[in-house]
Amino acid sequence: MTKLILLFIMAGLYILAGLNHFRNPKMYMRIMPPYIPWHLPIVYISGIVEIVLGVLLFFPLTRIWAEWGIIVLLILVFPANIHMAIDFYSRKNPYLWIAILRLPLQVVLIWWAWLYTRS
Repeated sequence: MTKLILLFIMAGLYILAGLNHFRNPKMYMRIMPPYIPWHLPIVYISGIVEIVLGVLLFFPLTRIWAEWGIIVLLILVFPANIHMAIDFYSRKNPYLWIAILRLPLQVVLIWWAWLYTRS
């Protein structure tokens, strides 16, 4: 029962995070590495992907695909988190600690998703 509750919490978090891509796209564009093209379309696409994956978590038939999709997504966005930490460090941003905290948090999120791939 606890595992199912945590799964629904995960689903909600990804849906909310995806919606935030549309509410505040500039925040995501600022942390994207400059070598990645088409920042705004990628922000919107990644938001749609997060929403869809979050919704797919609710259904047992699509759950494992959603979990693997989340793992792939988290790996793909990891360079943006690294870029954000480097950028915050070079600019002496007072929120550097958040950027650094996001790096291991990404690993925890991947682990959390991976737990549900072994049903």
